[in-house]
Amino acid sequence: NGKNPNKGEKLNPAAARRNGEARGVLGLPPPTAMAPALAAAPPPPPRPLLSSSPLLTTHRIPRRRRRFSPTTHLDAAATARATRAADPVEALTATSYPAYDRLLPCPSKDDPPRIEHLVAREDEVAGDFISRSLNLPPLYVADLIRFGAVYYALVAPQPPPYAAPEHVRIFREVTEPSLLRQRASIKGKTVREAQKTFRVTDPSQHLEAGTYLRVHVHPKRFPRCYEIDWKSRVVATTDDFVVLNKPAATSV
Repeated sequence: NGKNPNKGEKLNPAAARRNGEARGVLGLPPPTAMAPALAAAPPPPPRPLLSSSPLLTTHRIPRRRRRFSPTTHLDAAATARATRAADPVEALTATSYPAYDRLLPCPSKDDPPRIEHLVAREDEVAGDFISRSLNLPPLYVADLIRFGAVYYALVAPQPPPYAAPEHVRIFREVTEPSLLRQRASIKGKTVREAQKTFRVTDPSQHLEAGTYLRVHVHPKRFPRCYEIDWKSRVVATTDDFVVLNKPAATSV
């Protein structure tokens, strides 16, 4: 049409002629002849994305959930049944943990997370119950308790939505209202108060039947704290507190 398609300005006759000659050399029809064909042609299919496209790169987004083993969320009586019925995947997970000895010396890196949930069906002693239920050495369990890696609650908390059916079944059994009414330790408490967690501070601590335990078998460690001469960092000492000059890169 004699216009510059980019700027909408008219081309001089010589430029229009050169444009037409170029289209003829390339075998292209005039623009006016192409318009009906383009209007009638279906739109081209979208180009498939390559596998290297960042839109197709798959990342496993970890769910905010805990790692479970066949003994997770089970009381001691149900542990044996669950272990016998565990499928090969669960059995492999259970046997992939390292050999346990003592919590010290501190390892150079953290082990994979392992958090176990237990419910005592009978009156128990904390250290013995954990050692027997999770097949852990008694000294290692004692180290975990003194380290502050074991928590208890009088009543088990509500299971998460992704909990195993066995976990849900046991939760319903141990929180049956008729059973809770028989427990003197929770009389006068609301359910929320009874589900509040506290640290187990002594391996010989008594556990009432129905008590819930959360055991951090692989607690998070900070090797830096074992490299510091803490006595040299003491600023003041009284009967009630000690003041330290905390070094950098040390967690509190």
